[in-house]
Amino acid sequence: MVDANSLKLPFPRRSLGLKLLLVCGLALLMSIPALMVFGLLMDRTNRAETVAAEVGGLMGGPQTFLGPVVAVPYSLTRAAEAGQPATTTQSVWVIYPETGNMTVGTESELRKRSLFRVPVYEADVTYAATFNLAEAGDEAPAGAVLDWSRAELIVGASGVRGARSDLTLAVGGGEPVALEPANLLSNISLDGSDGNYSSPEVRGAGAPTLGLFSTPLGEVDRAAGPVEVRGEANFSGAQRLAILAFARTTTAAVSGDWPHPSYGGGFLPTDQGPAAQGPGFEAAWSIPYVARGVPAEGGTDTLSRLGTNELAVSFIEPANPYQSVSRSLKYAPMFIGLVFLAYFLFETTTGKRVHPAQYILVGLAQVIFYMLLLSIAEHTGFDIAFGIAATATVALISAYAGWTFKSRAQGVRALVAFTFLYGLIYVLMRLEDYALLVGALASFAAIAAVMWFTRNIDWYGGKGDGGEAAA
Repeated sequence: MVDANSLKLPFPRRSLGLKLLLVCGLALLMSIPALMVFGLLMDRTNRAETVAAEVGGLMGGPQTFLGPVVAVPYSLTRAAEAGQPATTTQSVWVIYPETGNMTVGTESELRKRSLFRVPVYEADVTYAATFNLAEAGDEAPAGAVLDWSRAELIVGASGVRGARSDLTLAVGGGEPVALEPANLLSNISLDGSDGNYSSPEVRGAGAPTLGLFSTPLGEVDRAAGPVEVRGEANFSGAQRLAILAFARTTTAAVSGDWPHPSYGGGFLPTDQGPAAQGPGFEAAWSIPYVARGVPAEGGTDTLSRLGTNELAVSFIEPANPYQSVSRSLKYAPMFIGLVFLAYFLFETTTGKRVHPAQYILVGLAQVIFYMLLLSIAEHTGFDIAFGIAATATVALISAYAGWTFKSRAQGVRALVAFTFLYGLIYVLMRLEDYALLVGALASFAAIAAVMWFTRNIDWYGGKGDGGEAAA
């Protein structure tokens, strides 16, 4: 009779190879609660954006300015055809200046609501333009009759609520006059009527709408030759400021005391740098006609197309904790895996077995690290929050290593290893351009270390020939 025990297949009851596979699986499993923390981060980020929109809206919101242009109403009569009666349509013809300049000086501050901070500013705007109206209207549709007696000079701003004084405009050497809401045109949406709206910063939140203001352009002013206009405005706004390339050749300058500007829109500045005096920035643009991509005159759709030609400055808040926490969470699976590998090395070199439940406890401690980091960073900023959360987490999982392996020496080794690991996390958060490279090299070095320390392990059994030496 065959002994039943002789039919049993050999199976390693304490195979370190299987244990390593289990540890890797647990590391992946712990990515699930990390994703839950990421969902919490998205909720807080959305709340911060909502508050920023509310506070910014009270200040006028992101401002976009349009310098002086001429709007002329016209009528176009089409003859009767194929039994259809003649029709007359009314529209507006827009004429852009030959040269235009806009200068904006800003003073900024941080407005707070609850835990959230929003950069706001007050902008002093001056603009000037020169029109050559002698041949203006030559590009109008055939048969169009321009009514110059109702022509208007028009300027615009997207956040009318942010106006802090009347907008003024002076023609030639005349006295400045206060502008009124435009009669010929309603608000213009800068959605890019040619389907080529190129400002991702604005497109994501919806294209801005310009409120338009005007003053009549008298026949005397037009007959005097080149028409020169100048004006001023004072607006408050939030987070972003943009100027439209409103002339055939547009020059613009923006300066302010905000220390962290970010330039965007359709064109980058031709000259930028810190302010000549005190903290802040200065930036200048020069946009030639060929780069503007909008004709010198045309229908009202050309105003919408100016949205592709923004000269923009965003007021960035570098202390925003959500961006840094989000970046750290992206590396969470890798660092949870590295901590688990460190515990596995302690396990293989000491001969003391660690239960999967203990690995899960260590993983949960790391997940809670990110919750601590997010909650504290909202009050103190990222750097201080990271120091507090990392110190608490490293102390906990290092002490737990000492308790698990019943060895103060292992606890000290764990403290050194995990301090280095969390220091690496902080470095990665600060090395924006080299974060991926450093993270890849660190991961490679960690795997190489595991291979070296386990080179004598018998993965099918409990220990290899060099197991004692490795310990």
